[in-house]
Amino acid sequence: MSDQISPPEPTTDDFLVVDDDRFAPERVCLVTGAASGIGRATALVMADNGLTVVGTDVDEEGLDETAETAAELGVEGSVETVVGDLREDVPDIVEEAAEYGDIAYLANIAGMQHIDSIEDFPMAAYDRMQEVMVRAPVELSKHCLPHMRETGFGCVANMASVHGHYVTSDKVAYNVAKFGLRGLTQSIAAEGEGEVRAFSVSTGYVKTPLVTDQIPDTAEQRGISVREVVEDVMLGQSRTTEMMTPTEVANLFAFGFSKHADHLNGGDLRFDDGMTLTYE
Repeated sequence: MSDQISPPEPTTDDFLVVDDDRFAPERVCLVTGAASGIGRATALVMADNGLTVVGTDVDEEGLDETAETAAELGVEGSVETVVGDLREDVPDIVEEAAEYGDIAYLANIAGMQHIDSIEDFPMAAYDRMQEVMVRAPVELSKHCLPHMRETGFGCVANMASVHGHYVTSDKVAYNVAKFGLRGLTQSIAAEGEGEVRAFSVSTGYVKTPLVTDQIPDTAEQRGISVREVVEDVMLGQSRTTEMMTPTEVANLFAFGFSKHADHLNGGDLRFDDGMTLTYE
């Protein structure tokens, strides 16, 4: 069971490196949630594509580990870190990121989870999740868009989910947030004026701490075993028996940011193993 939910160590052999002249050291890719999981993997992949990555998170120790991993892997670009709280520090985070170069890419990846029925859902947790997962991406986009227009191009990528297409029970705040991120993606596309585009990424369950940490809560909520959560709840509707890795998701961001996806604007990269499109 541990092999099924534990991500492999990152290696540059698994990174998608794209031929794109815009992926240059003077260009900045700002990545939220960069201390772990998909955020860390995206920071590493985008840095290996030659960009200057600015990773931000509240977890300073985790950010340090991301930067250390980048150095150990010998990625082509660099990973800089900015410790900040997305509920309070967005303007400062963007201002500091701009000191490293021209902001051209923004990856809104930071996420949170809380498992409870609607009747029992604590509104403090709901508000915190909306602030981090919806309001912050809007505010980050608000402050990054002028930099992108000044750069001459830009792209915002939002980490959505299958839960931005259909929902599962006991995750009302997460479900609402992921639908909201798809709305933000399309709003940026509508206002990008051909200079700035946006896309979202929707995956099923990925081997990240956010996923593994929710397994015991889901098991308790539904009165089933941990194994049943993984095999029946998480992978039961998928046409695969293996979760995606953070690097596999990060590679979608690399492609979506690249010139090869110039016509991807307002759309969603749905890599969900058939979860939302098939049924038994």
